[in-house]
Amino acid sequence: MQQRLDGRKARVAIPPDASRLVPRASRQVVIGIDPSLRGTGFGVIRLEKSSPVALAQGTISCPKDWERSRCLAQISQSLRVVLQRFQPDVCVVEGLFFAQNLKTAIIMGEARGAAMAAVAECGIEIFEIATRKVKLAIVGYGAAQKIAVAKMVQRMLNLADLPAPDAADALALALTHAQGNLRHGLKPLKKV
Repeated sequence: MQQRLDGRKARVAIPPDASRLVPRASRQVVIGIDPSLRGTGFGVIRLEKSSPVALAQGTISCPKDWERSRCLAQISQSLRVVLQRFQPDVCVVEGLFFAQNLKTAIIMGEARGAAMAAVAECGIEIFEIATRKVKLAIVGYGAAQKIAVAKMVQRMLNLADLPAPDAADALALALTHAQGNLRHGLKPLKKV
C-alpha cells in the first residue's frame, strides 16, 4: 500500500527521550488530532506528575494534486502508525465548526472521519472540543491567533522549536484534555 501512496510522508518530530520505557500504569498518553485534507496535525503527549511531556508531533501533508481518496487513505495510514507506536489512552479531536462554504465543510468532515476511523479501530475513546474552547484553555482568549497558540504550546511543553501550526493545534487539544477541563469554565468534553 505504501507504494501506492508514494509522495510526501508525514513530518514527525520525536524527541530523543520518547523511546524510554515507562510503566503503562504510571502514565496516560493523549493524542490530539487537528483534521484537514491537506494538512492533518497530530500531537502526542504523556501526562506526568510535574508537567506533560511531548512524545511526537507532526503534520500529515498531502499534495494539492492528490485526489481526495488518496489523501484520506494517507491520513488513516499515517495515524495508524502513530497510534501503534505510542498507544494512546485517549484521543481529542477538533470539534465541528460551521463553514460558510458547504464544499469545504464536506471535505473537512471527510478528513475528520478518516482520522476518527483510524482511532476508533484501536478502541481508543474519542472526545471533541471546539476550537474556541481550546484557545481559551491554552491562551486565555477564545479568538487567539494560531501563532499565539503555537507559542503557548511551545512554552507549556518546553519545546526547543515552535511547532508547525497544525501540529501546535493538535498539541493544544491534547493539553486541554490534560488540564482536566476545569480551567476557564470548560464543560466536560463531548465523547464521540
